[in-house]
Amino acid sequence: MNDDRKELASAERRNFLKLSASGAFTAALVAGAGGVLWSSEAAAQTAKEEKERENAAEHVMTIATAYVLGASRSYPIMQLDLKENIQNATNGKVYVKLAPGGQLGAGGSLVQKVQGGTIQAAQHSLSNFAPFASTVDLINMPYLCGSNQRFTNLVHSDTWKNEVHPKVEAAGFKALFYVVIDPRVVAVRQGGNPIVTPGDMSGVKFRVPGSKMLQQYYRMVGANPTPVAWGETPSAIKQGVADALDPSVGALYVFGFKDILSNVTFTQAVPDSQVYSCNLEWFNSMPADVQEGIMWGAEMTSHQNLSKVPSARAFAMAELNKAGVQFQSLTDDQLAEWKDVGGYQRSEWDPFKTELAGTMDNFEKLVEAAGTQGKYYVHDA
Repeated sequence: MNDDRKELASAERRNFLKLSASGAFTAALVAGAGGVLWSSEAAAQTAKEEKERENAAEHVMTIATAYVLGASRSYPIMQLDLKENIQNATNGKVYVKLAPGGQLGAGGSLVQKVQGGTIQAAQHSLSNFAPFASTVDLINMPYLCGSNQRFTNLVHSDTWKNEVHPKVEAAGFKALFYVVIDPRVVAVRQGGNPIVTPGDMSGVKFRVPGSKMLQQYYRMVGANPTPVAWGETPSAIKQGVADALDPSVGALYVFGFKDILSNVTFTQAVPDSQVYSCNLEWFNSMPADVQEGIMWGAEMTSHQNLSKVPSARAFAMAELNKAGVQFQSLTDDQLAEWKDVGGYQRSEWDPFKTELAGTMDNFEKLVEAAGTQGKYYVHDA
């Protein structure tokens, strides 16, 4: 690093610590994201603006996430946009405090904090909602809504709103908006062979999360499902305890897998989907105009998220490619082979359909909703 860059980094670090120490942590984050931390004057101006916004607001809304602010470049979680949009759409009546990067936890622990009202809102995976509204877990049904478009069609459909939202709300949550990231992929460790057909999965030790559905799917397509906790996954892949794993390309990049992988295949079976949820009691305690503003802010952010998906994917792919990772896109015939072997139409999935959707008729309604083009378009890899 040359002297100028060292000086710049030192100034940024100094200003970040100065703002954080004075209690202006969100201001420090906003200044960092805006690229003005290098200037004490610009950082102070950002802090002043944030303080004025907070003082003028009637309500403070803490939104927690597992991701650092810059993550949206490859993983379009859009937390700064959500903050800005909610503040503006409520005419400044709500000030949003961000708690990014897992400061307040991640996944299930954030869901519990939202449910308990410790924080007002959080980002987490849709699977983390499943313990509270089991129907949500149907998003892990292979090829039901693996592609971005089918997922978007499904979660914006009347069927989803009528079937799923009442259960989510009965557990104390309000869904603000669903975040499209990209489908999960098949990512192979360094030294492994590319996987193009289910036949290539034979004998592959495939890292899976706790989801019974994902474990069954990888068994059906020929792999040996190997449950590994997320925090232990990088070392498991490095050491060969597991040969492959299935997050989205953006997640592979953001969680530092680029140097330990050789190949990535776009199988489009299951979405890597997220949601911002809000404590329902807190939301309902807000005046009607504020509720409307929060939901309009969330909808604006949803539009931005959908448009960000291809550029985030392109960035993650370019970075992984630099590290030597190769990508395989499947032809329609190859994709059909995966669907034939593991898709939701197979009878092995019937117990999950009735358990999660209630009846086969209800499940068929969800299939129809996923296949019906809604008002939102999103790009697929």
